[in-house]
Amino acid sequence: MLFLILGVIVLVAGTVLKRSPEPGSRFGGTVTIVGGVILALGLASSMFKQIEFGTVGVQSLFGKVQDNVLESGLHVINPLVQVTTFSVQTENYTMSAKSNEGPVEGDDAIRVLSSDGLEVTIDLSVLYKVIPSKAPFILQNIGNDYVNKIVRPVTRTAIRDNAVSYAAVDLYSTKRQEFQFKINKTITDNFAKNGLDVQQILVRNITLPATVRASIESKIQAEQESQKMQFVLAKARQEADVKRVEAQGIADYQKILSTGLSDKQLQYEYIRAQKDIALSPNTKIIIMGGGKGGNPIMLSDK
Repeated sequence: MLFLILGVIVLVAGTVLKRSPEPGSRFGGTVTIVGGVILALGLASSMFKQIEFGTVGVQSLFGKVQDNVLESGLHVINPLVQVTTFSVQTENYTMSAKSNEGPVEGDDAIRVLSSDGLEVTIDLSVLYKVIPSKAPFILQNIGNDYVNKIVRPVTRTAIRDNAVSYAAVDLYSTKRQEFQFKINKTITDNFAKNGLDVQQILVRNITLPATVRASIESKIQAEQESQKMQFVLAKARQEADVKRVEAQGIADYQKILSTGLSDKQLQYEYIRAQKDIALSPNTKIIIMGGGKGGNPIMLSDK
């Protein structure tokens, strides 16, 4: 566009010089030729427009936005048309309590009130992109600054509006997936109305008040102590059962011995034991009693 304007100016100047008296008229032809060359270069450069990969171009002529979208590549267009490019690649908008994690410096986390009146801090990332066919709509109705006009306010409002339905502890634990599903639907619907497509919403962190965290930690510790005590009691019961079985076995054995062995059998076992001792190479002389009215027996290796 600049070359076109400059070429027209130089061309008009050459025409004026031609009609002027000497010596200016002598340069009129040269200036006219230069103006024509500049105008031709301006036309050539304005007629050809290259759209980079990952972007689309939206044409506007004298303030009127055209509906057709220029895809990536080289295009021949009206030299008077102005082309505005939009990225159609996935973009990431993060709101975090940590500095330098998102586009806003410092703490940019979302602080919400839960249904039980507690303040919960949420770190969130939104992955989204411009819908190519909706780029003319965005230029016409929103402009290039759709991040601050749509992405940021819609996301923060959706978080706050949905968080009030949940208790703080539920947001942190059992209801987290349900909460994420609801905000995903709310944000997706709002973005779609404004020409943006949500790729993914990531609830990166949910921070509870210090008092609530301390209460949760105490509860977890108490549950762990209870489980530990139950284990100790179960182990003690098992050990008691083992000892009870052992005692019963000993009692049964003693009962069998007291009722099942006769005097004859005991005397026989006694003789067998003494015989084994007598046959031992370390035994010299053994005298065995005869029991009730029996004669003693002498055994020797001699």
